[in-house]
Amino acid sequence: MATYNVDTNHSSIEFVVKHMMVSKVKGFFESYDARIEATNLEDLTTAAVTFNINVDSINTRNTDRDNHLRSADFFDVEKHPTIEFTSTDITRDGDDYKLTGDMTIRGITKPVTFEVEYNGKGKTPDGVEVYGFEAEAKLNREDFGLTWNAALETGGVLVGKDIKIRVQLEVNPA
Repeated sequence: MATYNVDTNHSSIEFVVKHMMVSKVKGFFESYDARIEATNLEDLTTAAVTFNINVDSINTRNTDRDNHLRSADFFDVEKHPTIEFTSTDITRDGDDYKLTGDMTIRGITKPVTFEVEYNGKGKTPDGVEVYGFEAEAKLNREDFGLTWNAALETGGVLVGKDIKIRVQLEVNPA
């Protein structure tokens, strides 16, 4: 097995959640590390994938909201500074993959499945091989203890339950 690191300068971990039942808030994590071990990245079924996200690096382009997300109402970064993911199964689905793993948020671990698209392989001007992937998953934030919300006067709630996580990765040999 070879080890591959994620090039965080050419990758991102983003999320989207419904706001006030009518719009969406997008955000991302600025600090994370990920590692992939595989015999052949052109066949992701041979891989083992791990992610560690620094929750304190959350960025929704609104300082007050970011601080609220860091608080005990949401992620409680003082007690739970990271989000972790470790793959448990990868299956091929035509040209794409289903990557299932254990995700831990706020000390609660649940299985999450990402739909993964392999974008191909290339070489940098320095001759280093790189591989590209895109992945998306949907999870219910309340399953992970992220239950804070506020009822709206017009009905509904301030923050939706479903979170979409979108990951774009460029990886290269360690």
